Amino acid sequence: MSKFVAPEIKKFVAWDYVVFAGLFIVCACIGVFFAVKERKNKTSKEFLVGGRQMTCGPIAFSLTTSFMSAVTVLGTPSEVYRYGASFVLFFLSYALVIIFTAELFLPIFYRSGITSTYEYLELRFNKIVRLAATLIYILQTILYTGIVVYAPSLALNQVTGFDLWASVVATGIVCTFYCTLGGLKAVVWTDAFQMIVMVAGFMTVLIRGTTLNGGSAKVWKEAYEGSRLNIFDFDIDPLRRHTFWTIVIGGTFTWLGIYGVNQSTIQRCISCKSEKHAKLALYLNLLGLWIVLVCAVFCGLVMHSHYKSCDPWTAGFISAPDQLTPYFVMDIFSSMPGVPGLFVACAFSGTLSTVAASINALATVTFEDLVKKGFPNVSEKMSTWISKGLCILYGILCTSMAAAASLLGGIVQASLSIHGMCGGPMLGIFTLGIVFPCANWKGAIGGLLAGITLAFWAGTGSFIYPAPPTKSVPLHLSTLNCTLANSTEALTTGAPAAAPDRPLLADTLYSLSYLYFSTIGCLGCAIAGLLISFITGPSKGEDIPPELIKPVCNLFCFWSKRLQTLLWCGVRHDSSEVDFEQNLPNVLANRTDDTSKNDINRENKCHFPGYNPEEKSYTNTSRESRL
Repeated sequence: MSKFVAPEIKKFVAWDYVVFAGLFIVCACIGVFFAVKERKNKTSKEFLVGGRQMTCGPIAFSLTTSFMSAVTVLGTPSEVYRYGASFVLFFLSYALVIIFTAELFLPIFYRSGITSTYEYLELRFNKIVRLAATLIYILQTILYTGIVVYAPSLALNQVTGFDLWASVVATGIVCTFYCTLGGLKAVVWTDAFQMIVMVAGFMTVLIRGTTLNGGSAKVWKEAYEGSRLNIFDFDIDPLRRHTFWTIVIGGTFTWLGIYGVNQSTIQRCISCKSEKHAKLALYLNLLGLWIVLVCAVFCGLVMHSHYKSCDPWTAGFISAPDQLTPYFVMDIFSSMPGVPGLFVACAFSGTLSTVAASINALATVTFEDLVKKGFPNVSEKMSTWISKGLCILYGILCTSMAAAASLLGGIVQASLSIHGMCGGPMLGIFTLGIVFPCANWKGAIGGLLAGITLAFWAGTGSFIYPAPPTKSVPLHLSTLNCTLANSTEALTTGAPAAAPDRPLLADTLYSLSYLYFSTIGCLGCAIAGLLISFITGPSKGEDIPPELIKPVCNLFCFWSKRLQTLLWCGVRHDSSEVDFEQNLPNVLANRTDDTSKNDINRENKCHFPGYNPEEKSYTNTSRESRL
């Protein structure tokens, strides 16, 4: 086998470190600013949800940056380079996800006055369901954050020479610092700054790369000739890694688990001063998702144009596909000190935003769902200090989890697999509660266990027995113009290893596209939950406050009021004077001991509590959770 001579790629220089360090300094300063500004009126609510008075602009930036992490900056261009531009079909998935989140899930969470999304599960079912969901969320978020911290650090270390563990530890320390000092406001405004850095980094790479490769028309032509533009593959085979159906259906379920019911997303939305602002933030965030996606996909096409005749991965210049993007950046900017530092700042902007969002969400969930349940009479001052202590604890845990992330594969697939295996069942249990009034707490617990079992069964099986190579073959990558070494060595191999025995499910369930893990978990949870609910006796709709149920049947039965009423299963959606003071405490009588009738606001009898007729929207002013 011939050996190739890798071109000399310069490492980081002083100016790169200056630019990169500037990012960390600005982020830390934002945390200090909000710590000083809010020092006099910092309550636990102010710290965890920004006093529920945020506006749509910074929240939209924050949502985009939190989930367009370094996984997107480094992983998506590599995916497009190797497999083609079908990744752009997530354009449709994101649109469906935002519509469902804004119109189905957000109104329920917002009007309930909750801080943790899992409070809803106690309102709708009971404490056991809430606790189970909380623990699963904590596990999911710590695992995912480990990937977000470790994978970019590894890729950048092996290409730029930037120290691996120095970047891991620096990420953990800076995120924990500004989360602990400034709370949600610091996280949101830091995310807004990081969004600007991320887009600036992408655009710098795109402009330079396109110019070096003869312009956008030539890049597009070479992408077409290299089969990178075969986007619409309508093959219905669920074992194929990326097809139109896999991305649109599987991608929608996966990202709906991330957006629709994820604490990190909902916490930002409910921090808005009105429901109208929260919805607007989601739709503005959709534009941000599209912009980052298009930048990442076109960056992959530019990389293909640049390396079409000498693929660094096949030639052995890099040790993993996820290093392609930083390798490309160091290649094209070798004569421009400081610019590689801007790109690394771009990648780490995504990392910082995601880690900070995760730490803040974990602290909120732990405080609301575990600490307050065990110590309901804790003082406000102590609550704030406990919240800060939790931020420090989870900062250490998430940074430490980076060590375990080395066992996983490509960063895009690994991160979405974790979200799918945990997020799918979570999406299923919230769907049960919000859409199906007949679901009871036994069905919710049984469905959650069934969904988790199915999703982890498929996900773990696919990790042990990967899908056949024919289901995920990269497109052609050439080494024709790579420089040969002075000598060549023959590739010596022994007898081919015997193929390991594969169980019966290895080529079916275990070979499913990783994007379907969430679909399996969600549908498994919903179907099992409904079956168990009917077997054990469905819930009575009359006992369920209508603000906890979304009457989606109205969309499909708009022509028949009678049919709508039948499908409401007894829930009084048509009542103009819903008596919350009597109804909700009855539902919660056997679930919690600290229900207070005074928590329920009846400012306007024609709407749920919290409706502001001047804003024509629900507001967060002086509203508390029903629990």
